[in-house]
Amino acid sequence: MQVTPAEAKGLMAALVNGDRRALAALIAVYGPGIRRYAAQALTVGADAEDVAQEVFLRAWRKAASYDPDKGAVSTWLYRIAVNLCIDRNRRGGFRRLVGLDSLPEPEDDAPGPEADMAARQRLARTRAAIAALPDRQRRAILLRASAELSTAEIAATLGTSEGAVEQLLVRARNTLRRAIEGEDPPQ
Repeated sequence: MQVTPAEAKGLMAALVNGDRRALAALIAVYGPGIRRYAAQALTVGADAEDVAQEVFLRAWRKAASYDPDKGAVSTWLYRIAVNLCIDRNRRGGFRRLVGLDSLPEPEDDAPGPEADMAARQRLARTRAAIAALPDRQRRAILLRASAELSTAEIAATLGTSEGAVEQLLVRARNTLRRAIEGEDPPQ
């Protein structure tokens, strides 16, 4: 389900008036992306569902604080998600991404155990490389990859300029590429 920015603002207006259907529509539209983002941004990926629920609980309680002149509904919701993930990771201590145990088992038509092992190793290198990125780069790359936000939406979510987001993404991609290909990233 997709909505236009104007429809999303209309849903927020309905939410202010206590319309539960508007909340359900916002969850249907933005919930999957927020869960994907949280699963990658959190130290414990299993907490993603809790974070997503908390995002919409806060949206329900604080709908009146949404200012459509300051940004899109998606930006507002993802900002809540980013802040909740930061808070949860701080409380959790050591920062790492989801472990390999969350990977689905290969299907019968998978190429075989060697290919599966190689894919798992590549995924582990990728996760480790993402976890090692500076916080701002990691948030930007996860918002792009997991939440599929545009550069403008990421900029609004992180409270920075689009140019700064582009630079964060370029640096993050370069670092990830080197790490995944087996090179040590520059210190």
